Amino acid sequence: MLDRRSFLEAAVKTAAAAAITDRLEPAFAQAAQTQTPSSPNDTVQLALIGAGIQGQFDTKTAIQVPGVKLVAVADCYDGRLAHCKELWGADIFTTRDYREILARKDVDAVLIATPDHWHKAAAIDSMKAGKDVYLEKPMIHVYPDGPEIIESARTTNRILQVGSQRVSSIVYSKAKELLASGVIGKLNMVSAWWDRNSSIGAWNYSIPLDASTDTCDWPQFLGSAPKIPWNAEHFFQWRKWKAYGSGVAGDLFVHLFSGTHFITGAHGPTRALATGGLRYWKDGRDANDVMLALFDYPQDFNLSLRVNFVDGGEEGEGFIFVGSEGQMIIAGQSVAISRVPRESEPGYTISTFTEAMQKQYLEEYRKKYPIEHFSGAVPEPYQKFAPPTGYSDSYDHFHNFFKSVRSRQPVVEDATFGFRAAGAALLSNLSVDKGTVVHWNPETMKIEKS
Repeated sequence: MLDRRSFLEAAVKTAAAAAITDRLEPAFAQAAQTQTPSSPNDTVQLALIGAGIQGQFDTKTAIQVPGVKLVAVADCYDGRLAHCKELWGADIFTTRDYREILARKDVDAVLIATPDHWHKAAAIDSMKAGKDVYLEKPMIHVYPDGPEIIESARTTNRILQVGSQRVSSIVYSKAKELLASGVIGKLNMVSAWWDRNSSIGAWNYSIPLDASTDTCDWPQFLGSAPKIPWNAEHFFQWRKWKAYGSGVAGDLFVHLFSGTHFITGAHGPTRALATGGLRYWKDGRDANDVMLALFDYPQDFNLSLRVNFVDGGEEGEGFIFVGSEGQMIIAGQSVAISRVPRESEPGYTISTFTEAMQKQYLEEYRKKYPIEHFSGAVPEPYQKFAPPTGYSDSYDHFHNFFKSVRSRQPVVEDATFGFRAAGAALLSNLSVDKGTVVHWNPETMKIEKS
């Protein structure tokens, strides 16, 4: 329950926000007419919405792309706004209310790295204001977000790219090429994992000592989430609660789905079964710290995923693509092929037959499968590809985004791809909550009745 003082403070802030909205509506209309840079020599002026850990990391990478300049930042914590000025200059415009950024004519594109529950509103508001959007994963927080974001991108004719950088990775491109070449035969199973074995990996991010309702815009942060009294943990460690984040599925599984879909060309699974629980981090959070899930794909392969925060081993992510003639393994920044070609004959098990029957069987068998002596080059049983030292798929992903901003050509990861990856990932949460198999149509991107 809010006490009287908190209620009055919230009411004042709500009224102020409404006044800002009224003031900015005409500016939104003007901003929507802004011409996006079309020449490679034009500077793309970027704004950051959500300057947390991921937002600041993304921005540091984005502005390494030639012809990109950061001009504005929005965040609900004053300390982050001040730090952005320390990082990128005192002339950077900062605000708690991202709508003030959208009203600016000097902003061409926005990078959205807010909590998940703000993704839809921030993305749609930005596109309606004439801004191109780089939207951090997962694209959605709840399923209805997906169609709305896709439709908004279509009707506003803005560029929207989702931030799962593996879609731009040369390692994953190599894996896609290798799989398509048939080097491991027919794909039948994919196993993928993302293990984190640390407190930070479990989202226990540090809380600044000055965290309070004076330095943090709590009502703005809450947005569409349930209205509760000020809570610094919820504000700075939001991934631990379903009201703001999407759990390990939205944070980690979505990367694995993006990689799987990009490499295989699949649009998503048709069935999902998941289980999980809070095995270790029983600190008040309601997002599970362990999750296992199985998925059926119409391309005739299965996918298994796991996230484990408490395995006691090393942290890391990876894939194993299992084919009829070998395996393809992605581990970190490398892809390796291990091949065992299919035998040229079925073999036989005749030792329990009589001597006469064994002789007769072998004579007939060798008529059908005569002995062949190997000749030619020895095939490589193992191959490995790794990018140059210092390679960054995050940089490539931003480079591709800004290239699309200038050219107005399709992005490498549009809203439909982003929805299919996030929609598939969140099936895990749905299956755990329902305790049953859930069905999904990857073409229509809708949950189906069992």
